[in-house]
Amino acid sequence: MKPLVVQSDHTLMLEVDNPKYEEARDFLVQFCELVKSPEYIHTYRITPLSMWNAAALDVPLKEILEGLTNFSRYTIPSNVITDIEEWHRIYGKLVLVKDSKERLRLEVKDSLILERIAHDERLEPFWLERNENSFFISAEERGSVKQALIKAGYPVKDICGYVTGVYLEIILREIDLDNNPFRLRDYQTDAVEAFYHAGHKTGGSGIIVLPCGSGKTIIGLGVIARVSSRVLIVSTNNVSVCQWRDELISKTNIKADQIGEYTGIAKEIRPITITTYQMLTYRHNKNEPMRNLEIFSSEDWGLIIYDEVHLLPAPVFRATTGIQARRRLGLTATLVREDGREDDVFALIGPKRYDVPWKVLENRGYIAEAYCMEYRLSMPYEVEVKYAHAGKRERFRIAAENPRKIEMVKELIMNHSGDNILVIGQYISQLEEIARSLVLTLITGKTKHSDRRRLYSDFKAGRIKVLVVSKVANFAVDLPDANILIQVSGAFGSRQEEAQRLGRILRPKKRRSLFYTLVSKGTDEQEFGIKRQLFLVEQGYKYHIQYGI
Repeated sequence: MKPLVVQSDHTLMLEVDNPKYEEARDFLVQFCELVKSPEYIHTYRITPLSMWNAAALDVPLKEILEGLTNFSRYTIPSNVITDIEEWHRIYGKLVLVKDSKERLRLEVKDSLILERIAHDERLEPFWLERNENSFFISAEERGSVKQALIKAGYPVKDICGYVTGVYLEIILREIDLDNNPFRLRDYQTDAVEAFYHAGHKTGGSGIIVLPCGSGKTIIGLGVIARVSSRVLIVSTNNVSVCQWRDELISKTNIKADQIGEYTGIAKEIRPITITTYQMLTYRHNKNEPMRNLEIFSSEDWGLIIYDEVHLLPAPVFRATTGIQARRRLGLTATLVREDGREDDVFALIGPKRYDVPWKVLENRGYIAEAYCMEYRLSMPYEVEVKYAHAGKRERFRIAAENPRKIEMVKELIMNHSGDNILVIGQYISQLEEIARSLVLTLITGKTKHSDRRRLYSDFKAGRIKVLVVSKVANFAVDLPDANILIQVSGAFGSRQEEAQRLGRILRPKKRRSLFYTLVSKGTDEQEFGIKRQLFLVEQGYKYHIQYGI
């Protein structure tokens, strides 16, 4: 019996308990989004954006249609086939090319689309001139017109090319400063090539999607070396800034005095400058302009790297609209955005250029094998009463701070004596209570940067075996020996957060990695937990449910 049912509303139902489940799952992730994943049937959805990304990745339309036929239990509805063909083929129908220094030409290779956009009032302000099959726009509107067109349902293939930026010779070392042999893994090299595309105009912008722990920073170094020009790197926090700097110094010929940190600690603009999203959007009050955003246009950058690109705040989107002549690389473990702005990422950073399923890298030994388990815990009677009388938002926090989670954390730590354990959560008061009750070290956003680095170093060295951390550890924290993660609370159903937290324990190691999530049974938190599981299931992880205290 075939495992897949394709429905006329563009949803696909995949039977989990089927011998062809894994093969079908790996096929679907090339051009579908996972919507929900209960025990026996997983639901996927085909969308225009998912098909545009497939087309940008050169996944052949014939391969998609043949695969659906091979896996489908019933005949595929004709409207779904029609929409798949239309959405896939529309990518490449609108091509943006350079006409002169001051203006660009939008070539439209479909007469119906040509007429539609010609009479779309939202687009009329962009057109300087029109000929038989093209529109001319100001070069300054390169980002704005792509953003407007994708909102109207028309993705643009941008082959206008990029400025080279100020030349800076960057060479990858064969032996890093710790005297370890260094070279890119095969998939890292493939990712660099997919982005750069031999310097061709169709390369040079886009997203690389790979698991935490798979070396996205190393891919960034590979791209930096390939481009060899001034670079702006935008990351998530000051710890990440330090990690980028350390990797650049250790694994390239770049000297420390060529790297600038533009943060709350230092304001340095140098050939390679590293900053944070928070720094770029900082202002004293909401009425002031975000002056730090000028860093995008203040220097002749040849490359801008967006680390954890799925976190791009709206003001950085707006700044990115105006720098389309710069090469742009986005790095992320998941393209899912909680605000639904995936189409803006596609239009302004670029399409997905490279993606490898997590399980593929796990099977090859590049990331650790992980076991995911959820403990559903009852709440004390007095907490149950408080929960019953609370509003919806208050209910979530009451359930998240269930005091019985502390007992469960203690039990899990005892069961994993000798392991390297991270306890992570959303609410500071909860984490403070866990740290106080169990006499554990705590890191939050209030922890001084110097203290944070020292504590992370002690954890790496094994001097601290259990570390309690807030969401500051969600992103870009390099703790390669961590193999147990206990998640006591999280954001409302955030798949991107689930991806990042799992990534904390995916560095290859001799010990097995375990990802525990604690939720309050029968509450809103449990419902949001089901949404968070989507990411894990999408990547091929089995999610086990246990009932605790």
